[in-house]
Amino acid sequence: MPRATHLFAALFATTALFAASDAGATNYTLWIHGRNTSQSTQPGNYADFSYWGSSATSAGVNKKAVNWNGVGHISDQNYRVRDALDCYCTGSNWCYIAAHSAGDMQIGYALALYGGSTRSVRNASPGADGKCGTTGATQTGWNIKWVDVASGAGGGSELANMGDWAVGDALTSDLKTGTARTLYDHNQTRGIWFYMFAGAKGTAYSGTLPGQDDEAVAYHSTGGVSKTGGFCNSGDWFCDGTLTAGTSATSNNVAKWAYHTVELVDTGEVYNHYSSGSWAGIVGPVRTDMVNYAK
Repeated sequence: MPRATHLFAALFATTALFAASDAGATNYTLWIHGRNTSQSTQPGNYADFSYWGSSATSAGVNKKAVNWNGVGHISDQNYRVRDALDCYCTGSNWCYIAAHSAGDMQIGYALALYGGSTRSVRNASPGADGKCGTTGATQTGWNIKWVDVASGAGGGSELANMGDWAVGDALTSDLKTGTARTLYDHNQTRGIWFYMFAGAKGTAYSGTLPGQDDEAVAYHSTGGVSKTGGFCNSGDWFCDGTLTAGTSATSNNVAKWAYHTVELVDTGEVYNHYSSGSWAGIVGPVRTDMVNYAK
């Protein structure tokens, strides 16, 4: 789905929302963070934006921070994401999702494994544990308009393969490329579009990563490409192929996962991987996108 139809997707979902719900419907923007070895965020606290930057910064309508421990296995910590989706994306309410790095794995895993399950409609009033009260109603899956992904790690990172993150946390084992790509069905998004923002401001130490990278994750992952490889910007040398914008395959005909489209290819090589607690790096253009379109 090209960028020109991004707004149409939101408008279409909103139209469907008001056609089927009461005047109390609310839209939310959920921000799912990535690897966080400091474990500084507070799981279950939807107001804690310390991973991203100032909570006073605009970042989409009714923004909520979806915090998990940042180092556990995706399978062990995904309940935190499902709790948030149940709270804010059921009943008459709809959500926009923003994810960074391993947050891509978290929302992808939730949709693939649980997006077709029966969910309790919740009241969007969370307790201290991050769970919201039930209303007695149920529905299938969640009400999600689309997902913006900043340097997604859904395809894993060679830094995890090579032991560059020698910290021994469980998430690092999930981030190995072979593990990440078989952890769930990346083509099963329940028809929800993933807009991928791929950074390319790598450094010398990121030579372990093939093709263009943002210091932590390579284009094969951040671009939602269905196979690993050294994918680059147009004109770069010694690459397997060029990462293309939109839904098109790479220049050497490697397809992207279903319902994945590349919104930003960092041809200027200006965006690195890190938010740095200031909405920085590749998170910056995703935040701008949310401000403009998550309404």
